[in-house]
Amino acid sequence: MRYLSSIFFLIPIFLLACSQSIKKNEPLFVESRKDNKDTVWAKYEVKTVDRLLSISIEKEPAISVYGGWKDWKKDATGFFRTEKVDDRWWIIDPDGYPYIHRAVVAFNPGKSEKQKEVFDKKYGSIAHWADTESKMLKDYGFNGTGAWTNVDAVRDMDQPLVYTIIVSPMGAYKKDHLKKFGGKYEEAGWQGYRFDLAMVFDKEFDKYVKEAIEPIAKYKDDKYLLGYFTDNELPWVFDALDRHLLKLGEKEQGHITAKKWLRERKGKDISVNEITDADRAAFTAFYFDTYMQKVTHALRQADPNHMYLGCRFNQDKNKQELTNPEIFKVAGKYMDIVSINHYRKWEPDQECLNKWGEWADKPFLITEWYTKAEDSGLPNNTGAGWLVHTQHDRGLFYQNFTIGLLQNKNCVGWHWFKYMDNDPDDLTTDPSNRDSNKGVVDRYFNPYTPLLDQMKEVNVQTYHLIKYFDKK
Repeated sequence: MRYLSSIFFLIPIFLLACSQSIKKNEPLFVESRKDNKDTVWAKYEVKTVDRLLSISIEKEPAISVYGGWKDWKKDATGFFRTEKVDDRWWIIDPDGYPYIHRAVVAFNPGKSEKQKEVFDKKYGSIAHWADTESKMLKDYGFNGTGAWTNVDAVRDMDQPLVYTIIVSPMGAYKKDHLKKFGGKYEEAGWQGYRFDLAMVFDKEFDKYVKEAIEPIAKYKDDKYLLGYFTDNELPWVFDALDRHLLKLGEKEQGHITAKKWLRERKGKDISVNEITDADRAAFTAFYFDTYMQKVTHALRQADPNHMYLGCRFNQDKNKQELTNPEIFKVAGKYMDIVSINHYRKWEPDQECLNKWGEWADKPFLITEWYTKAEDSGLPNNTGAGWLVHTQHDRGLFYQNFTIGLLQNKNCVGWHWFKYMDNDPDDLTTDPSNRDSNKGVVDRYFNPYTPLLDQMKEVNVQTYHLIKYFDKK
């Protein structure tokens, strides 16, 4: 009888285990819209750590002080670098351990009047905020910060997060360039660049490169610095040659340089109608190379120890940079890691990821991406991220996207955009970020725990997941 009782006691446990196993075998879907203009909610499948049936949830791996994986070791140089090991790209941390950078962008407290009031009550000082919030991020498996971070606050911590710095020479020059030419022309770029052109050929730009980059010398000995970005989402349009010749005045330096380049390529003057796509592709390489030469020369002079993380590519339409092999070939000559702000995809396109690695022969870092949820109470009208119902759904999106990144041997990390929701009442913020749910904390510093719980599952298993994928 006692034997039968034991059997009857075990049956529910067995059935529960079976039902859980069946559930994990079933596809999991999240309802989403690409943006608020899309009126139809559609179901998208997501991959999660617990649904990778061949992997058991392992205990968190031993990590270095920087967040590197103490599974194997390469040469320790005292600074972050990259190395390709067994056909997979890695960041190597200052102690020589393999490392994947998992960061949040804009690690900064909000600046609206209400946010300042909450900040003062909750933290009292920037140092206490940085210590408290960096511990929170580490508890959820993050090991770094992305662009537009309060670098001084991070550096003052006893155990800093691995941080990045962004400098914006072209962004600064754009303002003065538009003061000179703005209003005279009807067209303006989506980032405010005149005719969607970065004015790399202007001699005046060189002064801005020097002014923006020289000050970074003070960071050159900091082991917690991953590297530098220059500018953000510059317009590397495929028809840049046509625009230089047709849009710019004949006495402008960009027009003169483009005309000279085309004459030397063709051996004679030709009309714009005779320009081929091969000419356009070659000019994008020359055009982008000019920018790269100027900024990397200045970076290496000011700080020879740290990596150049690129200029945060973004556009993939009409043969722009993310689909232009010539741009990536140039990037590979100068960048240590290619930075990409990756929007408009539910999950990474492995074919694209492979092409980026092949074209540049360098690893890439996803430096902006996010999704936003209805339950945040925000209107979610602005921004490029997908829209889902809940914070839990945001977390599932995170798992699905990062698992796709980890499958690819060219990826060395990702930066979630961003740390904190903006206050919609603060009209000094960038309009593209103002009213949408992008943060891991809300506008009053309250963490989105259902989101962070799902993020942690991937973050703490990152190195085990890589081992799993590389054995398949």
